[in-house]
Amino acid sequence: MEINKKFWKGRKVLITGHTGFKGSWLSLWLQSLEVNLFGIALPPSDGLSLFKSANVSNLMEHNILDIRNYIELQKLFDEIRPQIIFHMAAQPLVRKSYRDPIETFQTNILGTANVLEASRHCNSVKAIVNITTDKCYENTNIIWGYREDDRMGGYDPYSSSKACAELISAAYRNSFLREEGISMATARAGNVIGGGDWSDDRLLPNILNSLEKDEDIYIRNPNAVRPWQHVLEPLSGYIVLAEKLYSDGKNFSEAWNFGPNDDDAKSVSWIVENMINNWNSNNKWQIQQGDHPHEASYLKLDISKAKKFLDWQPQWNLNEALNKIIEWHSAFLSKENMRNKSLEQINIYSKLISKK
Repeated sequence: MEINKKFWKGRKVLITGHTGFKGSWLSLWLQSLEVNLFGIALPPSDGLSLFKSANVSNLMEHNILDIRNYIELQKLFDEIRPQIIFHMAAQPLVRKSYRDPIETFQTNILGTANVLEASRHCNSVKAIVNITTDKCYENTNIIWGYREDDRMGGYDPYSSSKACAELISAAYRNSFLREEGISMATARAGNVIGGGDWSDDRLLPNILNSLEKDEDIYIRNPNAVRPWQHVLEPLSGYIVLAEKLYSDGKNFSEAWNFGPNDDDAKSVSWIVENMINNWNSNNKWQIQQGDHPHEASYLKLDISKAKKFLDWQPQWNLNEALNKIIEWHSAFLSKENMRNKSLEQINIYSKLISKK
């Protein structure tokens, strides 16, 4: 699964959503590959963010733009003339989607259509990796992993919006992109964790915040099982997939799952207890009382397709992922250079996959 550095050097690449958590990590990784990098996104959070703490904008063109604005988006595409696009811009939170379903649908559905429409009218574009989510599947709480050809669905507005984004992507691929010579795949990752995530309503940021303050940790659903994985795991898959799309789009323009091995689909309580132990803390966890919006109790991904046809597979087990998060966060608390620390973890991971 070694990444081809010669392929990426000088390549014109556009990331939508580069100011977000995953977008910031991907931006840093692509910068280390010396790509000619551009970003389109909303401003980073007013609070703490990886984008600001790691100075992600240093080696890229940083554009603030809402992907719901098609006219301005098309203008920027025509100016940038990217060759490869990673579409990551989204409203990514389940609980926020209950509070603001209209924004969620507009961003995740119309925004995706806008990006694909702008792409097909920009003749420099050759490959698109459209990042959706594992929540796009109709979740029936089955105990085995969902496969790429399983039914789309979505109980909550976020999940539904991402299922719609998958259907829109398939329609654009079949109706327009193939004819334009543009290869496009969708990528469905598990629950992504890593250093530099301060997002609201996410488990790891909540745990770290409580550990810092030496407070009890409150969780909503301790028995919920998710396919947890370090952020660098799916990003490596996205990068390899983009290479394949660019050189052989006919055989790779479809949906792909990127998740952990089966052993690393763990419960929320397992994550909390291991974070407490790894932090060397005596904190306790409690169930958060009150009414909470519906969330699926069980979710796993089948990643056999990516293993077989992309030669991709997870490298860090869940314990290693949690240790990397604590290492990153401890460096942040010690006021280290977080750009260097992030690139250091990317370099460690890159060396690991190059040896496989």
